[in-house]
Amino acid sequence: MFTMSRRAVLGSAAAAAAFGLSSKLEFVMPALAATPLEPMVGFYKYTIGDVEVTAIYDGIWKKPHDPTFIKNASIEDTKEALSKAGLTTEFMPIPLTVVVLKLGGRLIMMDAGSGVGQWQANATHLPANMAAAGIDYKKIDTIMISHFHPDHVWGLMEKGTNDPVFPNAELIVNAVEYNWWTEPGRVEKLAEGRRPAGKRIAEVFPTWKNWKQVDDGAEVAPGVRLLAAPGHTPGHSAYLVTSGNRQLLVSADIMYVPALLAPHPEWQGSYDQDGPMAVGTRRRLIDRIIADNIAICGSHFPFPGSGTFVKDGNAYGFTPTVQA
Repeated sequence: MFTMSRRAVLGSAAAAAAFGLSSKLEFVMPALAATPLEPMVGFYKYTIGDVEVTAIYDGIWKKPHDPTFIKNASIEDTKEALSKAGLTTEFMPIPLTVVVLKLGGRLIMMDAGSGVGQWQANATHLPANMAAAGIDYKKIDTIMISHFHPDHVWGLMEKGTNDPVFPNAELIVNAVEYNWWTEPGRVEKLAEGRRPAGKRIAEVFPTWKNWKQVDDGAEVAPGVRLLAAPGHTPGHSAYLVTSGNRQLLVSADIMYVPALLAPHPEWQGSYDQDGPMAVGTRRRLIDRIIADNIAICGSHFPFPGSGTFVKDGNAYGFTPTVQA
């Protein structure tokens, strides 16, 4: 079950409760949808307790269909899932949303985006949309990294020079992730297509002094804990935000394209380092947010990158938040 219905989203008691609201979803700054894929207004604000959450649109990868994209599904299978979700089947739509938390007097960025034009030619919107949302990137205090894939960390580096974009921000990462990518000899062990990214990481990140490596369960800011979510990468992590009686799971790539993985949680992506482990992580954390009524946002959910999950037999139904 995957619905794009505005009525279903805005009128859903479960969706309202997950986002800490007493009735229908009412966001601080609703954006207007230009198309099902691209927003006219590239930021979206809501609250979790006392935490202000701003979803910021970076861009979209219009990925050509590839029979290797899902290891245990065909192109026909993935097109059928997209069609049932009301999405285009011309290509695989993979949007990218970055979240900024305003927590007390701190600005905390969850991942850094893909870098202006460094990941995909049309993933260039983060700086302008951040400014439009009233967020000065120079005032970002902390960046919490989910994993070291390019669409999540290339925004840390200037194009061409690799100079740090956020030299004064604290960079928080699961120690498992950092150590895996920077281990001597790692680049040579990577698949050939991943070696350029691995080389860039190995050469640049260890030269920075503002990394803070933490372990599973660490409280990385007041009310924010890192949760190990391995499989997609060895140290892939989610972040659980708690404020009052409300919670939000910043889930990164646990359920990266819900149109595919909600009805088929057993599907394994080609970008999953360990497919079976990624499936186990997915089920464990999605089951948890459903059982505990935790709100969730994801890097590649349809913008504004949030929604609600329900159990649907051995799979899940997903209702995305729709821009009013």
